[in-house]
Parts: sequence; structure tokens; C-alpha cells
Amino acid sequence: MLRLTKKADYGLMALKYLAEHPVSLSARDIAQAYHIPPQLLAKVLQRLAKVGILRSHAGMSGGYSLLKPAREISAFEVIRAIDGPLFITSCGATQSSCELTDSCTIKEPLARVNDSISDLLRNITIADLAETVGGEPRSVAGQELVTIRM
Repeated sequence: MLRLTKKADYGLMALKYLAEHPVSLSARDIAQAYHIPPQLLAKVLQRLAKVGILRSHAGMSGGYSLLKPAREISAFEVIRAIDGPLFITSCGATQSSCELTDSCTIKEPLARVNDSISDLLRNITIADLAETVGGEPRSVAGQELVTIRM
């Protein structure tokens, strides 16, 4: 089963919250809103600031805000920034050759699945996650959003 790490999940939740509240917010503010560990969220937000997804504001009224519009930040970009490259099998994760390469019949089909998942995540933006209709996620590019739960 493909699962996001808690860090990636928390990162997406935090960016959704920041998109819905366009002011500088502290890690503690966001953590309290979702009842998640503030220290872990602070590390995630620091990572997202380091890679240029968030802006970090120092000082008494400091915190975090989106560095670019929510519509320009993809779920894929966030997950990759936190967890690194997305692979559903270990054979795509390394450059070393596998001893089964010559006889493997699933590498290419699984690579297509991996590419499809990556493409779907590239087409879901933080704005899409923040926008809801009647409490349910709206569709993206004519497709229903896939709910990813931890």
C-alpha cells in the first residue's frame, strides 16, 4: 500500500491551512488547529521554507506564509521536498542494477503506475486541497480528488 509519511501529511495539511489563512502563522498555531505535534510540524515547515515553498518570518509576530500562490504549489512538490523522490518499488529508487533486470516482467508496468501517481499529484495543488464544495473535495482536471489518509 502506498502511504505518505506523517511528515508529508502534516506538510500538506499545514500548507492547506496557510492557503486558507493568508497571514503569517506560527507552527504552534497550525499544530493546534490540527492537533499535531508542534515540534515535528516546526521541522517540516523549516524544510519547506528551505526549499522555497514557504517564507519564514522572524520576530515576535513571525511565523510562516506561502512563498508563492497556493495554485502554483503542487502536492507532488511538497511530498518530494519532505520525503524525497516517490517510488512505489525499490527497483526505481536506486541506480544500481538489479540481478533480476533481464527476467523482470513488472518493472515497466510498475514504472507506469509510479508515473501516473506522480502525474496525479502534480495536478493537485494546495489551492485544490483548500477549496471544498459542501465539505467534499472538488475535482481536479475532471477527476475526483483521491483521499490519501495516514
